[in-house]
Amino acid sequence: MTDTDLPAALAEPVTRVRPGWTSLLFLANIGLWLGIYAPIQVLLPEQAELLDAADKELVFGIVTGVGAVVSLFANPLVGLASDRTRSRFGRRHPWTLLGALVGAAGLVVLALAANVFVMTVGWCVVQAGLNGMLATLTSAVPDRVPVEQRAQIGGLVGISQMLGTVLGAVLVTVLVTSLPGGYVACAGLVVLGAAVFVLRTPDLALPRGWRPAHGWREVLAELWVSPRAHPDFAWAWSCHFLINLGNALGTFFLLFFLKDAVHYPDPDTGLLIMMGLYGAALVVGGLTVGWLSDRSGRRKPYVWLSVLVMAAAAFTLTIWQTWPAALAASPLLGVGFGAYWAVALAILTQVLPAAQDRAKDLGVINIANLLPQVIAPLLATVILSNLGGYPALFAAAGVATLAAGAAVARVKSVK
Repeated sequence: MTDTDLPAALAEPVTRVRPGWTSLLFLANIGLWLGIYAPIQVLLPEQAELLDAADKELVFGIVTGVGAVVSLFANPLVGLASDRTRSRFGRRHPWTLLGALVGAAGLVVLALAANVFVMTVGWCVVQAGLNGMLATLTSAVPDRVPVEQRAQIGGLVGISQMLGTVLGAVLVTVLVTSLPGGYVACAGLVVLGAAVFVLRTPDLALPRGWRPAHGWREVLAELWVSPRAHPDFAWAWSCHFLINLGNALGTFFLLFFLKDAVHYPDPDTGLLIMMGLYGAALVVGGLTVGWLSDRSGRRKPYVWLSVLVMAAAAFTLTIWQTWPAALAASPLLGVGFGAYWAVALAILTQVLPAAQDRAKDLGVINIANLLPQVIAPLLATVILSNLGGYPALFAAAGVATLAAGAAVARVKSVK
């Protein structure tokens, strides 16, 4: 199938998206990430401690690890389904709304969970729903945004992830202080963000007579994207995986870090302060680098810059486990991660193998964002228990981040 044979929904976009569309995508992403990270950063650790104070790290690691395994399947499979959906409401929107509703249902289950098993089931439902939503919201970028605008939009998507994290922390530590109330509030905001985006933005439908180039069996087999056939895709995937592994190792256990290593008297407030600094710096990094990258047409130099800044944050906490060091590391990590996300979506969407499989291939890329959620809790538990504690944990985060810079250097089709 040639480019001229593709339906309009699969054509490369050429019209710049308007601020209204961008704002609604931004709000939907904030709701999505709030629904994921408010539990990860605050609610799940607190619930793990309530259910089993003696083994709180182990419970937290098991719950988040099992949930992340579910996300590994949900993201590419929902993306694959949306690529082949021929609803009159569009390809992506039905799955976006369904994913939000499923994720909200899982958050309600968590609010009612009285034991570790129900807690694990609830988090698995959340991961299944919200990662389906993530697959379709991420696909909106190559579906609607021209290449020359993608770093700016990518920067806003990265900002939405961290702003959702910060707002989630505020929501469940300041505005709604009960554990069940926090989960229910997150559920409501997830559905609200998705509903507004779905109801107020267009979603091009595939023609009713259109059929994909391959059947379901062949496409399922293509969830594996050959590194030999698509080396740039493989190296970009590796960079994204390593960046997210480093970020996960450095942030997953921050609440316990403040409590057990820094001995900060009010860990919840301390985490909120750190996330505030992190989020403010991320906005600066994302907006600045997004504009510079689109203006210059270059992506990789900004990845290298972000890698150095993020690694510096990790190694700061490797050397000093103190409150001043945490305050210094937070904005460094934020500005670095914001700079990375500004160019990440631009790079990743420019190395996709086929237009008709955008959401499926982005689902495979999102595995690089999700797999660290499986690995990091388990790896961090081993490091904290047997390999040197928090200094070793942050050192591992820094090494993984530096390795991402080496991986992106191998991407040949992007400057």
